[in-house]
Amino acid sequence: MIVSIHQPNYLPWLGFFDKVKRSDVFVVFDDVQFPRGKKHFGHRNQIKTQNGTKWLSVPIKNKSDMVSFNDTIINYDTDWQEEHCHQLELWYGKTNNFLDYYGSIREIIQTEHNSLTQLSMELIKYFMEELKIDTQIVYSSSISSLGLTGSDKIMNILENLNTTDYITGSGPGSERYIDEEEFKKRNINLHWQDYECKKYNQLFGDFVPYLSIVDLLFNHGTKSREVI
Repeated sequence: MIVSIHQPNYLPWLGFFDKVKRSDVFVVFDDVQFPRGKKHFGHRNQIKTQNGTKWLSVPIKNKSDMVSFNDTIINYDTDWQEEHCHQLELWYGKTNNFLDYYGSIREIIQTEHNSLTQLSMELIKYFMEELKIDTQIVYSSSISSLGLTGSDKIMNILENLNTTDYITGSGPGSERYIDEEEFKKRNINLHWQDYECKKYNQLFGDFVPYLSIVDLLFNHGTKSREVI
């Protein structure tokens, strides 16, 4: 059983879907703390414009309250939904595949959701369907024991799923929870994901890697899975 775990990011980048595609089970880390710092992708991601990259961020009312992704409250007092849709139409409206995806993406973004988890997962499931990724989705809140954090929580999840292989990111945020010796003791093969984005056709000049999945879909359509 090949397993990966990740927070439910908004409009995730390509490496997110590479990890999901390589897994038998993808665990949504929905009951972990929403990051309070600015440099994270929990509620935002980047698109490409003629002036460079641009962040699309979902405003969270209670992001400073140490809440989980499930308990986040999206701020619907602003017009961020319309702004995000406007930006997508403005910069991708002339791509060959824009009309194939924009309507569904817009409908999901424009719908009010109870939490960031709900919004992000509705988008992620839509993208998985379009990318023909049929990996099973499991939520950490449904299978992990209460009161566990960090590496203890990860190991508990992996044991509950009878994991044989675990795919983890290679960034500092992932590395700090990984004890390679512990994985060996439990007979779980550890695979470090060192994802490199392939070049694909984009608008507006030189290629920019590691953008939101929408950049790839709008530009490459049904061939997007091959790029990932």
